[in-house]
Amino acid sequence: MEISITSIKNSFKTKDFFNIILFSVASCISLFGTSIYNFALGLYVLKITGSGLSFATTLVLGILSTILVNPFAGVLADKVDKKFLAIITDILNGVLLIGLYLLTIGYSLSLPMIYVTTFLLNVFTTVYGISIEASKPNLVSEKRLISLNSVSKVIQSSSSILGPMIGGVIFAFIDIRYFILVNGFSFFISAMLHWFMNFKLNHSDKEKVKEKVNFRKDIVEGVNYLKTSKNILNMFGVFIALNFFIGLSITVPLPYIINNVLKLSTKAFGIIEAAFPIGMILGALLIKKVMAAYSYSKIIKFTGILLSISMAAIGFSVILNYKVNNEGFYLVYFILTMILAGIAISFIDIPIFYILQQAIPEELRGRVLSLGISIAKVVLPIALILAGILINHIPSYILPMLGGAGLCIYTVFCLKLEN
Repeated sequence: MEISITSIKNSFKTKDFFNIILFSVASCISLFGTSIYNFALGLYVLKITGSGLSFATTLVLGILSTILVNPFAGVLADKVDKKFLAIITDILNGVLLIGLYLLTIGYSLSLPMIYVTTFLLNVFTTVYGISIEASKPNLVSEKRLISLNSVSKVIQSSSSILGPMIGGVIFAFIDIRYFILVNGFSFFISAMLHWFMNFKLNHSDKEKVKEKVNFRKDIVEGVNYLKTSKNILNMFGVFIALNFFIGLSITVPLPYIINNVLKLSTKAFGIIEAAFPIGMILGALLIKKVMAAYSYSKIIKFTGILLSISMAAIGFSVILNYKVNNEGFYLVYFILTMILAGIAISFIDIPIFYILQQAIPEELRGRVLSLGISIAKVVLPIALILAGILINHIPSYILPMLGGAGLCIYTVFCLKLEN
C-alpha cells in the first residue's frame, strides 16, 4: 500500500513538473513573440510615417483592446473550457499573422493593416492571458503554485528586456514580413504545447454544469462577488494604487529626469531601463523563500514602503544634481533604485496573485480576475496623462516624491489585508 501511495505522489509530481515545463516554453513563445512583434511593428510605423502620433496609436490600440475585452474574456474563461480557449486563441493569432503575411505579397504593409492586426492580436492575446491566469491553480499542485507564478513573472520580465532588443535587431536586418510569418508559425507551436498540458491536474472532482454564456448576467455576477469580497477588493486596490503611483512617479518622470534634467547618455538610460525588469526577475526568484518566512500582508506592507522610497529616490536625484555631476554615480544610483523597485513589484504581485487564485472560486475566477485587472489598467493612462501635464508646470522632482509619499501613506494607513 505504501508503495502505491508513493508511486501516485511521484506520478503527480512528474505531471506537475511536466505542466510547468510546457507552460514555460509556451509562455516564452507567446510573450516574446508578442513583445518583439509590437516593438518591431512600432519602429516600422515610425519609419514609414515619421509620426510619433501613429507610433503612439499602435501602443494605445494594445491598451484599449485589453481594457475593452478583459471583462468578456473573463466570462469566456469561466464558461468555456480553458484549454480550448488557450489553444484556439493561439491558432487565431497564428492564422491572423500568416494571413497578414499573405496579404503583403500582393499589397504593401499599410497602416490600416497594422492597426487592425494589432487590435485583433491583442484581443486574442487578452482572452488567452485571462484563461491561462485563471487556469494556473489547476495546472499544478498548491505547493507549486508560487513556483509557477514566479516562472511566469521571470518570463514576463525577460520578454520586456529582450523583446525590444530582438525587435530592434529584426527591424534592422530582417524584412518585417518574414518576421510576421515566423511569428505566426510560432503561435501554432504554442497551441501544440497547450494541447499536451493537463489543465485539470489540480481540479475538483465535482463536474459543474456549464451554463450558456450570457455576458451581461455573467459580468454582473462577477461584479457582485467582487463587491461583497472585502479582502479580494482590497487586493485589487493594491494593484490600482501601484498602477497609479508607478505611472505618476516612475513611467513619466524617470525618462524626463534622466534625459532632460540630468542629461545622461542614451546608453546609460538603456541600462537603467533594463535594471527594473532585472529587479523583478530577482524578486520572482526570491519570493518563495520570503513567503515561507513571513505572512503575505507583512511582505506587501514592507515592500510597499520600499517601493515608495525608490520613487522618492528618483526625485531626490534632481536635488543631488546641485552637488554631484558625475554620470557614473547616477548610473549606479539609478540601477540600484530600479532593481529595488523591481524586487518590490515582484514581492507584491506574486503573493497577491497567489492568494487571489486560491481565494476566488474556480467558477468565478476568470471574471473576477479580469474585472480587477481592467480597473487597475484603466487607472494607468489617467496617471500617465496627469504626470505628462504636471511635469511641464512643476519642478520635476516633485512628482516622484509626491507619488512616493502617496504610496507610503496608502500602504501604512489604508492597506488592510487579512492574515
